[in-house]
Amino acid sequence: MQRVTITLDDDLLTTLDALSEHHGYRNRSEAIRDILRNALVQEKSQQADRQGYAVLSYVYEHEKRDLASRLVSSQHHHHDLSVATLHVHISHEDCLEIAVLKGNMHEIKHFADEMIAERGVRHGHLQCLTAEGDE
Repeated sequence: MQRVTITLDDDLLTTLDALSEHHGYRNRSEAIRDILRNALVQEKSQQADRQGYAVLSYVYEHEKRDLASRLVSSQHHHHDLSVATLHVHISHEDCLEIAVLKGNMHEIKHFADEMIAERGVRHGHLQCLTAEGDE
């Protein structure tokens, strides 16, 4: 393990310390290592030729005109990426879906963008991991 010195402005250091405390890191080094690891995983997952896994989560208005059928149709169109899907009713108006995906990262990203861009999808997030051994 190497020791390095970095310079941070006061506001950024305050933010780092707050983040470290909030997440229970014992020291700044652990927090910075995790931040860097997460950034590297996200960078690798953006490479089109990579195989990997992803978790797509989104909240949508289930009564929005034909939205549920458009989402299901898109999922069927990309059935080869789907490992599992969880559907949760979070309120009278909204549903949360979580899809575990596996395949080419470019195809996964395209599918996620398509789902999140649907009118009536309120929030969407894609968390990517490259396949083990690809790191």
